[in-house]
Amino acid sequence: MQDYFKVPSKRNSEAVLRIYPGHFVTPNSHINQYMDITPMKCRVSEAKSVAKSLAEVHIYSTPVDTIVCMDGTEMIGGFFADELTSAGVISMNMHKTTYVLTPEISQSGQMVFKESLLPWIRGKNVLLLLATATTGRTVAQAIETLRYYGAIISGISAIFSVATKICGLPVHSLFTKADLPEYNSWKQEDCPLCAAGVKVDAICNGYGFTPLG
Repeated sequence: MQDYFKVPSKRNSEAVLRIYPGHFVTPNSHINQYMDITPMKCRVSEAKSVAKSLAEVHIYSTPVDTIVCMDGTEMIGGFFADELTSAGVISMNMHKTTYVLTPEISQSGQMVFKESLLPWIRGKNVLLLLATATTGRTVAQAIETLRYYGAIISGISAIFSVATKICGLPVHSLFTKADLPEYNSWKQEDCPLCAAGVKVDAICNGYGFTPLG
């Protein structure tokens, strides 16, 4: 693995991406830069700061009953919910507060919610929180699943997103493609690094990466 370099958010200097150049394989694509956002997810001070920045765009415009956290963003989700509740964001639930849920992922990769969680999904305004959104495929699948369970998707937030809109919904993020102009994502069959014989450095997903060799 090569050394990483840091990219701070233009909206929040406390939010910093650690970027590893190389050849990486994700569940949906091949990429040339891996974004390590572990400190933002696991360090309390950074998670709280990131949550505050992400919540700002929703406070006055988005009704939120439930935040569904993907990619290990539960700590950010908790602080996010606190920001929304403190600001008096409109909610439909009887307790006038925001719920924070994490889906179960089946062996086939399908997002599943047990019956005990459905009261906070069905008919509720659900905000989807992710670490990264690159191809948009995972987000689209999550939206489809949540709608199957009866959710009303009220927003999408991510630390980094290539897409600005998925399934007709705007994606709000701290980092965009403009912050990483050299970042590229390809389908496996279209990957120029594979075509050039460049070895894969690591397998990665929203939780981290595993180096190869």
